[in-house]
Amino acid sequence: MKTPAPGRTHGIVLVLLSLAVLQTSKAQKVQNDIDVYSLTVDSKVSCRFAHTVITSRVVNKADAVREATFQMELPKKAFITNFSMVIDGVTYPGNIKEKAAAQEQYSAAVARGESAGLVRATGRKTEQFQVSVSVAPAAKVTFELVYEELLSRHLGAYELLLKVRPQQLVKHLQMDIHIFEPQGISFLETESTFMTNKLAEALTTSQNKTKAHVRFKPTLSQQQKSPEKQDTVLDGSFVVRYDVDRPLAEGSIQIENGYFVHYFAPDSLSTIPKNVIFVIDKSGSMMGRKIKQTREALIKILDDLSPHDQFDLISFSAEATTWKPLLVPASTENVNEAKNYATGIQAQGGTNINDAMLMAVQLLEKANQEELLPEGSITLIILLTDGDPTVGETNPSNIQKNVRKAINGQHSLFCLGFGFDVSYAFLEKMALENGGLARRIYEDSDSALQLQDFYQEVANPLMTSVAFEYPSNAVESVTQNTFRVFFKGSELVVAGKLREQSPEVLSAKIRGQLHRDNITFMMVSHVAEQEEMFRSPKYIFHSFMERLWAYLTIQQLLEQMVSALDAEKQALEARALNLSLSYSFVTPLTSMVITKPEGQEQSQVAEKPVEDESRDRRVHLGPMIFGHSVGDRASRKPGGGFKVLNGTPLFGPPGPPVPSSPFHRMSSRLVLPELTLRPGGASHDTDFRIKETTPTALPFAPVQAPSVILPLPGQSVDRLCVDLRHPQELVNLLSDPDQGVEVTGHFETAKARFSWIEVTFENPQVQVHASPEHVVMTRNRRNSAYKWKETLYSVMPGLKVTMDKKGLLLLSRPDRVTIGLLFWDGPGKGLRLLLQDTDRFSSHVNGTLGQFYQDVLWGPLDTADDSKRTLKVQGRDYSATRKLKLDYQESPPGKEISCWSVEL
Repeated sequence: MKTPAPGRTHGIVLVLLSLAVLQTSKAQKVQNDIDVYSLTVDSKVSCRFAHTVITSRVVNKADAVREATFQMELPKKAFITNFSMVIDGVTYPGNIKEKAAAQEQYSAAVARGESAGLVRATGRKTEQFQVSVSVAPAAKVTFELVYEELLSRHLGAYELLLKVRPQQLVKHLQMDIHIFEPQGISFLETESTFMTNKLAEALTTSQNKTKAHVRFKPTLSQQQKSPEKQDTVLDGSFVVRYDVDRPLAEGSIQIENGYFVHYFAPDSLSTIPKNVIFVIDKSGSMMGRKIKQTREALIKILDDLSPHDQFDLISFSAEATTWKPLLVPASTENVNEAKNYATGIQAQGGTNINDAMLMAVQLLEKANQEELLPEGSITLIILLTDGDPTVGETNPSNIQKNVRKAINGQHSLFCLGFGFDVSYAFLEKMALENGGLARRIYEDSDSALQLQDFYQEVANPLMTSVAFEYPSNAVESVTQNTFRVFFKGSELVVAGKLREQSPEVLSAKIRGQLHRDNITFMMVSHVAEQEEMFRSPKYIFHSFMERLWAYLTIQQLLEQMVSALDAEKQALEARALNLSLSYSFVTPLTSMVITKPEGQEQSQVAEKPVEDESRDRRVHLGPMIFGHSVGDRASRKPGGGFKVLNGTPLFGPPGPPVPSSPFHRMSSRLVLPELTLRPGGASHDTDFRIKETTPTALPFAPVQAPSVILPLPGQSVDRLCVDLRHPQELVNLLSDPDQGVEVTGHFETAKARFSWIEVTFENPQVQVHASPEHVVMTRNRRNSAYKWKETLYSVMPGLKVTMDKKGLLLLSRPDRVTIGLLFWDGPGKGLRLLLQDTDRFSSHVNGTLGQFYQDVLWGPLDTADDSKRTLKVQGRDYSATRKLKLDYQESPPGKEISCWSVEL
């Protein structure tokens, strides 16, 4: 491969971070000029360390020069290690330099008014990287981006996230994910926000004890939205989640090429009781949805407290107030009282963080002095705030100093920043100085879930004062090897470098404290055996263990810099910078300089985003295309959507406005059929008589969708419409112990609708909670929220979960009943339940709806009114009436059907 000759290129500073998409900014014809004819993603995960290579090949089909922009999203925790462009056989590589060395070029680009933010945060978990280049007619360009990350264990699972957004059909599109875990893979599942049943045919997963391979290779026709359109359906996330076997409590040591990594996650230990104080900001800026979601989350978190825990609440605005003068046990009575208190928290006033934090420490100190803290328990303070301090002590440095002095290493502090009006750097430093961590809570419909998820991470402490020890004659250096607390569902990771003349066996000792006892784990690992495991190049990349060690060391050094004093901070920074340059990692301390062909006018500058930058630099990203951008910048509107024009139709001749009133129908009048019973209760075929009518204002109420439509297998009446009318709130809709499924709901009688419906499976242990706002899927205490009509395709052992653009969520299991959930926004708006394959219910099914799948007997038609009959279910009589209802299984406004309707 040729490299550019001296004098033919100039450098552009790029501080990189994200995945790949290609762009030009012209009209519709220009969109097709830059053709992405190949896009491949190859990700190798070895012992949790992921090495991902994205390669995109494009050609300019126009007869003039066009600009192609490579644009990618990648995980925030990832470090880019390489980027290059190959243009007509000439390679233009990226070179990683110290950020200060590239500052002159950076400043010059900004002074010229050129874009200086080409790498930016684009979501909760991703950052975006882009670079553009001019492409001559018929010329081809190959872009290649490489990044690496160590997958962290979160609530019992590792997650590999890939963004897929080509936004044009790609002739050769392929994703390959190879996973190698010597400990053994305990489960593996995939999830996608773009997958359709048609696309799912292109997805294959193979797995054995230690290896897994996920391949996604769709054809052009599978990528198309429809045969008539050339648009692609690929636009969203692809996630692989997995966990590993842990037969040994002492963990697993893996060795490769002179380096080792030790993974430790003994989940079987008993939970240590905790003393936790929740410090809740109720200042005026929390007013509205924030305080509502905080109350909702706090109430659910209180429910999750263990009876062995103690707790208290502090709410603060201009002043801080305690719920109780002392910590109290998490008894049912105390938790219910605290929930009532939380319900009444209202937002108003200023923000006095200093006094609230000192009050929390004083509560813990008082409890300790009075010997109210159980022996062996741990103490936690959880702060939630959405803004900077405005009352009392307002200097962030002074507050950090006061809190650090008060805590004095005795308690762990966790800080949650709600939204982007709070200084995340302030909270992060305060948390890290006091043995905890900080987390941003994003303002969205699932903010309450984010708070609950965070609490679940710290809800179950298993060990404290954890220390890893290795023989000095075998190990030259290690990453962080002492940890204050180990929480269930997480993992402690120590990596190190072996000495050149190390022994044949590497031993390790892990010391820690349980609730009432000290504990020591010991293990040995044979170096030669471990080295042999990593000989297969298909599943590993060169020197991956060494790079894992360097990656982890840099991440920990960057974290330590946050709370370090100036002199120590400089030493930490120097070491992190040296490692970043030695291993070619783009970090906050380095920049990547990319050379481009001579004559390319625009310089591009980007920096790896830092969490707090979002406060001052809100960036809206317009519609992005994998290949090219849509439309011209001046015509873009915030939100990246299309305008909806009022008035005349977009297609066809102008006409009179269509009446929107539900009391006007342009339809036929449906005359209900006469039904005659055959012997045994079966009816003859129905005879529907249709009479054409002209549009009229109908005097009766519009047809509504029923609460539930039940298919009844083996019955002469194939569907039963059920409406819940009698006062009831929590409803056991159906339960089938043989199927291992239960469906419950909360029905608001006054509004005649469900406020939520919940489906619980025994195997796999999954709970799906549907509300009008969103769907929440919970597995292993891990919550995932999905908005209605947001495409979803999730496959886990024993369960497939899909949702289409219509908002139909289907939960299907092999040889089991399929359960559907839908947020119907037609007449009778609300949550709806659907059932498929109901002949698979067992004889033990029960519940308000489940009873209809037991012995059902239809009585004869009423002699006085043939639209009525009696339905006998388990010895009870129900009156059934023939009515017009809307079938909510059809798209709104739904399809009118005639069905036997029962009120419960």
